[in-house]
Amino acid sequence: MNQLAPVLNTHSSINVDEQPHAFIFNENNLLKYEMASMQTLSLIHQALRSAKQVHSGVCHKELSKQIASIELNQPLNNVEQALGEVKSLYLDHAVYFHHPKYVAHLNCPVAYPAVIAEQLLTAINSSLDTWDQSAGGTLIEQKLIDWSIERIGLSATADGIFTSGGSQSNLMALLLARDHAAERLSGHLIRDFGLNPDAHRYRIFCSEVSHFSIQKSAALLGLGYNAVVPVTVDKELKMDLAALDAAINECKAQGNIPIALVATAGTTDFGSIDPIDKLKARCKADNLWLHVDAAYGCGLLAADDHRHLLNGIEQADSVTLDYHKSFLQPVSSSAFIVANKKQFKHLTHHADYLNPFNDNPQAAPNLVDKSIQTTRRFDALKLWLTLRIMGHEQIGKVFSSVMALARSSYVALKQDPEFELIHQPELSTLVFRFNDKNLSDEQLNLLNYQIKDELFKQGECAIARTKFRGINYLKFTLLNPNTQIEDIKSIAADIKACAYSIKARLKVEETSHE
Repeated sequence: MNQLAPVLNTHSSINVDEQPHAFIFNENNLLKYEMASMQTLSLIHQALRSAKQVHSGVCHKELSKQIASIELNQPLNNVEQALGEVKSLYLDHAVYFHHPKYVAHLNCPVAYPAVIAEQLLTAINSSLDTWDQSAGGTLIEQKLIDWSIERIGLSATADGIFTSGGSQSNLMALLLARDHAAERLSGHLIRDFGLNPDAHRYRIFCSEVSHFSIQKSAALLGLGYNAVVPVTVDKELKMDLAALDAAINECKAQGNIPIALVATAGTTDFGSIDPIDKLKARCKADNLWLHVDAAYGCGLLAADDHRHLLNGIEQADSVTLDYHKSFLQPVSSSAFIVANKKQFKHLTHHADYLNPFNDNPQAAPNLVDKSIQTTRRFDALKLWLTLRIMGHEQIGKVFSSVMALARSSYVALKQDPEFELIHQPELSTLVFRFNDKNLSDEQLNLLNYQIKDELFKQGECAIARTKFRGINYLKFTLLNPNTQIEDIKSIAADIKACAYSIKARLKVEETSHE
């Protein structure tokens, strides 16, 4: 029995005042807020305790009809009814990342101190662009940036900013790399005068399994998809150094201009880590900006027993960190770090009402000078409370535990002849496929493609799929310390049962076509 139920039943129906001021969150409405919060908390309790499956299995068409029937121009004017509606439309069909059988994407379960922080930061609603909108929030975020810089091993010249996610951080990295190259090569300031005549010849190198945001960023920056040169990976799915050298030489021979190299510390699909320390030497030789996309692998910064896997990251010109992947943080909680804070000049714009020019070194800090966003949430508070209550050592232990689980899962699946594994995990992802020697490559591709969707419809578990060199694979992404090897074996059994069912159905279809 929910201990909060008696309290909630007392205020089970909270009708809101029709006057607009009745909705403003202030000292006059704290009681209404408290009552509604208790109802919401009870709803969360119920949702988490009743989430026996990862997902309800509802079809998107069915849910679309329910949401389409809602008339937003006719408010309910009742908190309980509105929350009940949210329950039926959202909570009853949400995908629950805390479930031990959610092993699909890079969505981590969250630490409860971060959830507490969400309540605080939303209630106060600070905007982290200027000091006079956030005060202490500015200093807390900066302290966390400095802490992250220290964990990376960069010098005192480094600085950074919290971002919405890895895609934004990668965009900022390539923006600075592009503008730095233009200034270094021709004294041209893209910020002031737009793209220089040589910009169409700029080239960015990354592994063939790097994140798609690299290509997307190049397009947004006016360089185009063709500016990104994918480099072949080796058998460990890391950037192949010989292939990189060949790609750079070919680039020069074609009259193009290498400007940046993106090393991935934890690829989305495979968790592979490019040889950062060896890549830096090549960057120095050709004056390339070295960006390390550690959106996934940043968890290693807290895991002292595996920190060596990031050797060389301290030599990067910029780094992407996603705390909402590997630090148990709610979306969004990410950061962009640059080794030389002076490079932020390429995106700074001064507005007299916001951050006017000021030569006073004692002036209050305005974080907007380092961000491509203006209004920005105080997302840093989530990581702050997590570190202050939980500590980074515990986060590191969680990341180490899911890495160990990935290795155990690899051993378990490798012993089963019906599974074909593509790699040995370095972080906490495992890519494989169901295999049947009696099926053609085309049939196997179709079969593995359908398995993921079929399992999601059942709702008992959630896995991911990916494609590598034309072959469809299944994928486990392990970030939940509550997931055990027994859960993995259970999911593997579900995959096989699903595969048998699909094979039987395909045979029936083949027979009917005959």
